[in-house]
Amino acid sequence: MTQVRVQVADWAVGRGDTLITTLGLGSCVAITIHDPSTLIGGLAHVLLPAQAATRAVANPAKFAESAVPMLIEEMAALGAGPPSRLVAKLAGGASMFAALLQSGGLNVGERNVVAARAALERAGVRVAAEDTGGDHGRSIYFHVSDGRVEVRSLKRGTNVL
Repeated sequence: MTQVRVQVADWAVGRGDTLITTLGLGSCVAITIHDPSTLIGGLAHVLLPAQAATRAVANPAKFAESAVPMLIEEMAALGAGPPSRLVAKLAGGASMFAALLQSGGLNVGERNVVAARAALERAGVRVAAEDTGGDHGRSIYFHVSDGRVEVRSLKRGTNVL
């Protein structure tokens, strides 16, 4: 098995028996996209919802709006099918510092989840499952061979998407 670790504002694609992991998601969101026909998948560890949130926009994996089309393009280069055949799963987007928020405001985690859903919808990719929100960190283990996403949390244990 090939194992690839994705850092913050990073991404990876793989096929077959590849395991793509990312550790310590807080308000960040892991976007996984899988092609069940070709067993090709990708994961992006998204830091911010949109490029408008910062001046440093050179890295497409940093933002939900640019990470999704980039993952689809990289997966297509490996032989993945059209977006209509792809399946996405989301994890993360926690509110790690809820006490610091103004009441009624969306925190960065929620904004990341909303932006990820919108980017996937624009691309025509169906979201099959989510483990998002809350106030706990998560680590992600994406098994490209079958599309399984293990979401591990000290607070909540393991949830398989």
